Amino acid sequence: MDGLGVGLGWRPELDLSIERLPGVDFVEVVAENLRPERLPDSLRLLRQRGLPVLPHAVSLSLGGAEPVDRGRVEHLAAVAEALDAPLVSDHVCFVRAGGLDSGHLLPMPRTREALDVLVANVRAAQKALSVPLALENIAALLEWPDAELGEAQFLGELTERTDCLLLIDVANLYANARNLGSDPVRLLDELPLERLAYVHIAGGVERDGVYHDTHAHPVRPEVLSLLTELAARTDPPGVLLERDDDFPADSELAAELTAIRAALG
Repeated sequence: MDGLGVGLGWRPELDLSIERLPGVDFVEVVAENLRPERLPDSLRLLRQRGLPVLPHAVSLSLGGAEPVDRGRVEHLAAVAEALDAPLVSDHVCFVRAGGLDSGHLLPMPRTREALDVLVANVRAAQKALSVPLALENIAALLEWPDAELGEAQFLGELTERTDCLLLIDVANLYANARNLGSDPVRLLDELPLERLAYVHIAGGVERDGVYHDTHAHPVRPEVLSLLTELAARTDPPGVLLERDDDFPADSELAAELTAIRAALG
């Protein structure tokens, strides 16, 4: 994977900001929000400027017990083709079960059986995609009991069996450390970082003793420190700032991008 640089998640509310902000090397878009035959003018402009635009899916439910929805994968493939994207991504999670859609990214049980299901669905999705697929670790408020694999082992076997890439979200690592007591630095030591596609970083807030990965607050220094820890272990191909609500002024976004570059050293 060629170097992507430092990027910003494209949202309609940020289109003009991204167009005029210096230091945005690439953007990421939520694939389900796009129609490949009618891309927003802002994305067309960014592509004309040479910025990579990476489709990020949220609904494939690759960890679900049901076979992967081919229509959703084909839509992701069409968006990738329309944007000439170098890769696409989704999450290590499920969002649907028993005919119901949760509307949230739900953690998978880390069992051999669940891993087999995930591997089968990832392989099925990959057959319909013409570009590499990266999968992201999620933030969770609970862990399923009776885990047979640690998170690093689970993700390592996933990448080995499917040849997928990893999208590491350091804000999610921080959230899980706060809420579940996991050790994010140890996890960075154990993950197959040679499979790293790029990195997510975002802000959050603590309420009533629970840390919420809101994507609506500034990035915490502790999360930037985790990015520095990651950069000490590998050279991230790219780091993308996610902001989904309470959109700040251009100057605040620019300051966060500068802080990310500083954390990378």
